[in-house]
Amino acid sequence: MHFEQFYLGCLAHASYLIGSGGQAAVVDPQRDVDEYLKAAAQHRLKIRYIFETHLHADFVSGHKELALRTGAEIYIGKRAGATFPHVDVEDGFELRFGNCRLAVMETPGHTPESICLLVSDMERSDEPWAVLTGDTLFIGDVGRPDLSSTHSPEQLAGMLYDSLHKKLLKLSDAVVVYPAHGAGSLCGRNMRAERSSTIATERLTNHALQIESREEFVRQLVANLPSRPEYFAEDARINRQGAGALSDLPELLPIPALEFKAKLSAGVPAIDVRAADSFAASHVPGAIFIGLSGQFASWAGSLLGLNSRPLLIADTREQLEEARMRLARVGIEDLGGYLENGPQGWHKAGLELATLPQMNVEELNVELGRRNLHVLDVRREGEWQSGHLQSAELWPLERFRQALPPLEKSALLAVHCKSGYRSTIACSLLMRAGYHNLTNVIGGFDAWQAAKLPGVEPQLVAPGPG
Repeated sequence: MHFEQFYLGCLAHASYLIGSGGQAAVVDPQRDVDEYLKAAAQHRLKIRYIFETHLHADFVSGHKELALRTGAEIYIGKRAGATFPHVDVEDGFELRFGNCRLAVMETPGHTPESICLLVSDMERSDEPWAVLTGDTLFIGDVGRPDLSSTHSPEQLAGMLYDSLHKKLLKLSDAVVVYPAHGAGSLCGRNMRAERSSTIATERLTNHALQIESREEFVRQLVANLPSRPEYFAEDARINRQGAGALSDLPELLPIPALEFKAKLSAGVPAIDVRAADSFAASHVPGAIFIGLSGQFASWAGSLLGLNSRPLLIADTREQLEEARMRLARVGIEDLGGYLENGPQGWHKAGLELATLPQMNVEELNVELGRRNLHVLDVRREGEWQSGHLQSAELWPLERFRQALPPLEKSALLAVHCKSGYRSTIACSLLMRAGYHNLTNVIGGFDAWQAAKLPGVEPQLVAPGPG
């Protein structure tokens, strides 16, 4: 039996290809499906089946296009209300091809329609050796319970407790756990970096599985939920009906610098997709930095929304093509065009470029003695609670779409995050809004800790040898 995990780092998304007897199933496909077709051809497999563990909210699935290009059937939980051609599945549904058996286990909680797939290699044993858990069980965490329009977070959290304890934790300790997301995904809070685990490991180490009572599980799961990006509901809607083919997207057109400037002046957002250092050195005034080096599409969706029709700024055609693909993965398909010849084209048109001042953590440590300096931490609440600078003020980046920090636009600001990516985004948004006395902290909190500088709360003790 062939089993392959595909991991999309920018969305922290895992999908799977399972093959046997010349046939294959794809589970939770990403928007661009060519890599599944290439892998299937390489292993002489024909994709006949497509499974969705639930209606994903953080990305647009390629299930409909993959079905059209292969003739495969799509299988999804019966509570999904899917409107594309599909097969509803529930507890007890099994599918066999070659030596592979896939068995459906309904596991509502993250969403009402969530399912898990038990994978058996009949050549080895009738018992399952792996379970594809979707967003029900992650490595170190469980799915968030606040993505339904029909159930309250408390109701879903209770359903999730039952799914975990009455179904998943009844599996053998040796069963391998393969989730649909990893560390960094917005669908959970405390995921570890590993791409797989076992039921035994999760039973012992997953914080959510240590909570004994159903009532306490519900209480903890709904407390301090991270903010839910507005585009999540729209992505779930798109996935319920099925997205169109990527080949149908309109052509991305160049825009001369003066016309581009007019659009910016009219309030159209422009995303600079280059590296953070390049943006800091010179950028189009008013551009929003969201670099391809990080979770580009998630932040674009969270901060701008799916209907923002953003413009793009890049140095190369390759950057533009990658940006377009990654934006389409979260449902941002209607782009306004791109700056012809990038920042160089802007400069050649006689227009001024802006810079973003930066300082390292040693310089920040010296500057902290200035009474009027505000240190703005744009990490998430959980990161802040694990450790932060005593003098810092918390304003998570995901809040920026609702409101900017309540500070004077002339305030002296030093902005930091974990490593510098999110703080550069935050600085670009602040500059666009008229804040003019700010500095980005290179390397962020990680660099502060690495330099062993003082002033961290709570006191973080480095692990000893061994």
